[in-house]
Amino acid sequence: MRAYFARHAQTLIGSLGRLVSQPFGSAMTMGVIGIAIALPLLGSLLLQNARLATSNLNTAFDLTVYLDKKAGSARTQQLAKQLRLRGDVAQVRIISADEAFAQFRNDSGFGKALDALADNPLPDTLVVTPTLDASTPHGTETLKSAIAAMPDVQAAQLDTEWVKRLHAMLDVLKRVVLLTGALLALGIVLIVSNTVRLDILNRRAEIEVMKLVGASDGFARRPFLYSGIWYGLGGGALALLFAAAAGAALAQPVEQLATLYGSGFRLQGLGFLTAASVLGIAALLAWAGSWFAAQRHIREIEPA
Repeated sequence: MRAYFARHAQTLIGSLGRLVSQPFGSAMTMGVIGIAIALPLLGSLLLQNARLATSNLNTAFDLTVYLDKKAGSARTQQLAKQLRLRGDVAQVRIISADEAFAQFRNDSGFGKALDALADNPLPDTLVVTPTLDASTPHGTETLKSAIAAMPDVQAAQLDTEWVKRLHAMLDVLKRVVLLTGALLALGIVLIVSNTVRLDILNRRAEIEVMKLVGASDGFARRPFLYSGIWYGLGGGALALLFAAAAGAALAQPVEQLATLYGSGFRLQGLGFLTAASVLGIAALLAWAGSWFAAQRHIREIEPA
């Protein structure tokens, strides 16, 4: 067993030395693998940050409750107090009819036209903020139905369709990233397979001599499998460097954009588990490509 592991370690280091002895070709192969992995990795990173940036939108599902004009301010205060006692309501803000009319007068630009009105047409309004647990599509719809059934409530309005559309678009982009990643993963397998095939053809005489003295196909295949793993690890490391560079380039613009919207959002980078997963997946894909090439071509080589 000790000799078995020692032989594998020797082959592992020897395959790395062979790649180092051909720096240009090895770097080209690793660079192609790195770019192929970096594209879906960057897309996944952007989607992750987009979901993180919009995660607090669920807490912004405010309900606008329009009361009957005949209710009066006393009834408005009573309804607000009644709503504050609910377990699914975090905050209730009262906007009186006079405040709403003054704000509409300033924002609309129809000040002179509004002066012709005999009375204020706007009702008292309640802005109801649900709790965090109730800030879901089902929870807010339930709260809306309960408020709409209350006496003196003329209408209860809840606009969450744009949030649903946003999450639907993010789901579509996620599938696009997954499909792109699958296609590029197949490309990595084919690239490594072709590279290993050329390496096998260049070392055909060496393989014939190995088989002549009794080496099995598995023994002759082993160095090429380790070469594939090194290709994958090198390409995965380059992909992580590309992602880190892109994140550093986008960090400041994203921070400035978030500041303009009054948010303290910061672009999140790759975590340790994600980086380890990228290296593992890259090594596995490259190993699969080298295995397909070695399995086919080494079997065809026999000493004359």
